[in-house]
Amino acid sequence: MADTGTLTRADLAEILNRQIGLSRADAATMIESILDHMTTAVLDMTTAVLDGENVKISGFGTFVLRDKGQRVGRNPKTGVEVPITPRRVLTFRASQGMRQKVK
Repeated sequence: MADTGTLTRADLAEILNRQIGLSRADAATMIESILDHMTTAVLDMTTAVLDGENVKISGFGTFVLRDKGQRVGRNPKTGVEVPITPRRVLTFRASQGMRQKVK
């Protein structure tokens, strides 16, 4: 496994191979299938959030779309004040269980 903090598909397949005993090909196929399901779920979740719904994943956290108003920012290099336009941002709040695991 890479020591860079990035978990790759190959790393996940290797874990399945080592811990469960799946062949490398079967492990790679399983990882691709799981990632495809996750991608579909994320796209569905994104659509729900954009439609104004909060998305809660039990034991993980909640995704909420927030409207931020216009504000004044500052260019850190020059110090010049610049208006920042209003926008919508996606925020995430980790569940209590997730926060305890991170501590």
